[in-house]
Amino acid sequence: MSQLDCTVEVALANATLAVGEGPHWDDSTGELLFVDILEGNLHRWNPETGGHKKLHFDAPACFLVPRQCGGYVAGLGRRIVSLDWDTATVSTLAEIDKNGEDNRLNDAKCDPAGRLWAGSMGCEPSPAVVERGMGILGCLGVDGAWHQHLEKIDISNGLAWTKDAMYYIDSIPRKVYAFDYDNEGAISPQRVAVDFADHGGEESMKEFGFPDGCCIDAEGMLWVACFSAAKVVRFNPSTGALLGFIKFPTNNITSCCWGGSHYSDLYVTCGRRGVSEEEFRTNQSTAGSIFKISGLGVQGLPPNVYQG
Repeated sequence: MSQLDCTVEVALANATLAVGEGPHWDDSTGELLFVDILEGNLHRWNPETGGHKKLHFDAPACFLVPRQCGGYVAGLGRRIVSLDWDTATVSTLAEIDKNGEDNRLNDAKCDPAGRLWAGSMGCEPSPAVVERGMGILGCLGVDGAWHQHLEKIDISNGLAWTKDAMYYIDSIPRKVYAFDYDNEGAISPQRVAVDFADHGGEESMKEFGFPDGCCIDAEGMLWVACFSAAKVVRFNPSTGALLGFIKFPTNNITSCCWGGSHYSDLYVTCGRRGVSEEEFRTNQSTAGSIFKISGLGVQGLPPNVYQG
């Protein structure tokens, strides 16, 4: 495996205080959407103008995705809500059941048909130390109906789609799963597409950490953020082959998405939580930043939005 030839730059320094997550490129505004989960903050940032807007809520802010009819859908604690940004008003679309000590929603994305798939996780007293088996994965249809598909998940994370497959990450077992997928939203029993334990031998955890958020490129290759390992790694999800990696100056890389002109830039989020004050002052001063990766020679796909 080789390091990919590209340019890594800090696009927005120290943008989040705890857990930067959920990047989504908003085509309609030219903004990058992202969240700071444990701070309860939803963010909109325009790379061209530098405009940066933020809304705060008294609940974990888990994701933010545009809605085709206007406004956004967001994850707040255990609720999926419709959000009017200008008035900061929300209305509940769905709510997951309380499970364990203090479960909450986590990553979410829309499939090509405009359904919102959202997962959850249990209480996490420290990074990657979680009350296990408390997560679920469900889908909010365009009709507004909520359907649960999977349960007993540890940390529900990245989602991505090709024409006939859905990819999905459960971070603690360190696996990327694949499902056969059709436009009606049916998914098959899961199979393992990438097992992080298969890469790096005895150094696997040190080299690749935990798979976190992900995105897919126009060639159908999967890009996975490696939490605790300072990397984003490109995989062939059909074969499990590791194709290359991008190295970062901070450890807790959380997610990635394509954006910018022709979707040729990869935007990457990371967390400051779990980075000590000494580490932040010395060798991890970019923790909590938004990174922009250019010159990769591949492009992403237009992002899906909620059609309900």
